Amino acid sequence: MLPNKKGYFGEFGGRFVPETLIYALNELESEYKSALADKKFIQQLDYYLKEYAGRPTPLYLAKTLSKYLGIYKIYIKREDLLHTGAHKINNTLGQVLLALRMKKTRIIAETGAGQHGVATATVAAMFGLKCDIYMGTEDIVRQRLNVFRMKLLGAKVIAVETGSKTLKDATTEALRDWVTNVRSTHYIIGSVVGPHPYPMIVRDFQSVLGKEARQQILKKEKRLPDYLVACVGGGSNAMGLFHPFFNDKGVKFIGVEAAGFGLASGKHAATLVLGRPGVLHGSKSDLLEDKFGQVKIAHSIAAGLDYPGVGPEHAYYKSIGRAKYVAVNDQQALVGFSLLSEIEGIIPALEPAHAIFYLKKLAKKIKKNSLIILCLSGRGDKDLDIVIQRLKI
Repeated sequence: MLPNKKGYFGEFGGRFVPETLIYALNELESEYKSALADKKFIQQLDYYLKEYAGRPTPLYLAKTLSKYLGIYKIYIKREDLLHTGAHKINNTLGQVLLALRMKKTRIIAETGAGQHGVATATVAAMFGLKCDIYMGTEDIVRQRLNVFRMKLLGAKVIAVETGSKTLKDATTEALRDWVTNVRSTHYIIGSVVGPHPYPMIVRDFQSVLGKEARQQILKKEKRLPDYLVACVGGGSNAMGLFHPFFNDKGVKFIGVEAAGFGLASGKHAATLVLGRPGVLHGSKSDLLEDKFGQVKIAHSIAAGLDYPGVGPEHAYYKSIGRAKYVAVNDQQALVGFSLLSEIEGIIPALEPAHAIFYLKKLAKKIKKNSLIILCLSGRGDKDLDIVIQRLKI
C-alpha cells in the first residue's frame, strides 16, 4: 500500500531535507524493510508490545455514554491503558528496536503533550541508550508532570525558547540536532509526519491498534463499525486506527482537529479543515500558513494537537474523500473531558476529549443502529493542572 517509492501519498509526502540527512533516511528505510522480513524482529516487537506495553488493549463498550448520546453502540479503544498512558509506546518500541539494529547509541525526540517524550524516555531507559527530548517552554509549563516523568526516566529535557515555544519548534530543534549527530543518533519522530520513511514507519507501528480493533469488533458484533472517530494533531493515533480499515469502504473515518479559540479567531490547529498544501518538517502536506507562505502559530488547549501541520497520509485521505475532518474548540474539549469522566468513570487526555465531544454532534446526524469506534489515545493525568484552572469543580 502507499506510499510510492519516493514516499508520496498521492501528491503529499516526499523528502524535503538537507543532503546530510539523505543517507540517514535511506539507512532507516533499508533497515526497516529488512526488519519487516526478519521473523526475530517481529517476534521481539510482539513480545515487548504484549509483555511490556500491555497489548492488546480492550475494545470497551461504553453503554452509559451510548445511551446518554442516543447512539446504538460506542466502543472505545483503550490505548490509555498502555504502559506510559498513551498509544505512543507502540511506535517508540518499534523505533528503538530499529535504532539498536542500526547500532545507534543515542535517541532524540520531540514532544508536545509529553506522552511521546515519556514513551521515548521509557524505551531508552529499558535499553540503556542516552536520550534527549526537545520540548517547547510553553509545553514544559503546562505539562510539568510529564517533564518530571521524563527526567525520572533518565532523559534530558531540552527547553526550546524559539517561535511558539511548542511542538512545531521542538520538532525543528530535534531535526537540527539530528543533522549534526546523524551517525550516532536516531531520531524517533512521534507522529505520522516528517520526511519519508517516517510517516510510513509510524503508521505501521501504530496500526497495531487498528488491527486489534478490527478483530475485536468482528468478534463482538460480527460486523465492521460504521464510523471510526479519533483526534488528529500530527495524526498518529487516528492513522493507526484508520489504516487497517482503508479498504473497507463502508467504514467512515472522522478525524477531529483542534479549533482552539475558534476557527474565526485564527488561533487554532485545524490544519485539514482550514490549511493548504505546503512543506513543513521535511514533507509536503496541509499546513497553516499566512498569505506570505509563513507557517502560522497553532493553538490548542491540548498540547498534543498544538501543531500547524499534519501527516501527509491524512492530507491524502482528505484529498480523495476517504476521511472527513472536523474541528472542536477548547471549551468543547473540556465538555468532552468532563463527559467521559462523569459518565463512564474514565478520565481522558485533552487530545481525545476533542473526539469525545464530537460524538455529541455526530449523534444528531447518524442512523439509529450506527456502530462507532472511538480511539481513546491517552489518559488525562497529564492534563489535570490545565483542567483545574479551567473547570470550577
